[in-house]
Amino acid sequence: MKRFKSFLLLAFILTILAHSSGFAQELRCNVQILSNQIQGTNKQIYKTLQQDIYEFMNNRIWTNQKFENNERIECKILINLDKHTGDEFSGSMTVSSRRPVYNSSYNTTMFQYKDNDIQFRYLENQPLEFDINSFKSNLTSILAYYAYIIIGLDFDSFSPMGGTPYYNKAQQIVSNAQNARGKGWKAFESRRNRYWLVENILNNEYGPVREFLYQYHRKGLDQMHDDQAQARSNIAQSLEKLRDVFREKPDPYMFFMNLMMEAKRNEFINVFSESPQSQSTRVYEILAEIDPSQSEKYKKITQQTQ
Repeated sequence: MKRFKSFLLLAFILTILAHSSGFAQELRCNVQILSNQIQGTNKQIYKTLQQDIYEFMNNRIWTNQKFENNERIECKILINLDKHTGDEFSGSMTVSSRRPVYNSSYNTTMFQYKDNDIQFRYLENQPLEFDINSFKSNLTSILAYYAYIIIGLDFDSFSPMGGTPYYNKAQQIVSNAQNARGKGWKAFESRRNRYWLVENILNNEYGPVREFLYQYHRKGLDQMHDDQAQARSNIAQSLEKLRDVFREKPDPYMFFMNLMMEAKRNEFINVFSESPQSQSTRVYEILAEIDPSQSEKYKKITQQTQ
């Protein structure tokens, strides 16, 4: 009987180890809390909040995919608090993520956005609770929402439309939060908020932007080490997908596409810094059309090849 119990215990341990080795945390998230604008409060609570958010983002398993430790997605959350009354906090949150480029030491920016609608309740030393099927708190809903957006963008860059399951989870979080007190979840509040970001991403009219993510990263940047000329050609073709969306103008704000342009603008210039004249001219014309306010900046592309 003792041997049998020992066997069951060993089997249980091996099952746990097998599960833990098959699934690993997806994010490597740096978290920083700034409270310089708040006077006369105990600063320890901000350190505790920072640690709790760090553990929430990094220790949770967000997908059913296998991630090696070196495959975890690099991201950053910077929360700048400007008000703290009791257990109520408010401020802004800057969220960013990046992706390594194959066979290089370079990391490309995938997402960078400042969310100004950050309000939440937080009680020190109480666990941060989250449930994908119901609204638990504004803080964990916001954190989980951006976790799924970051993961979705990363998956889109490795396989065509690969991020859809994670965007669907972000949209579910938005749906659960429709009765929440905090701003940023509802369509009527703004055209540049959490509601509209995931709406744009999942809207078929923005499909070419997601196709761009795959072609630009997987067939472009990831191929630069092996064949720079072909990689640049693929990237130039990917920009045409953005132009298609711009010309269709699915809404007057094009929130999702504008965020992609903001994340990649400087990189476009660097990628085509040594292109043939015909290619640099073509790329400049596309970028000046879809991002007209930055057309002067894009002139660097043609100037560098003259």
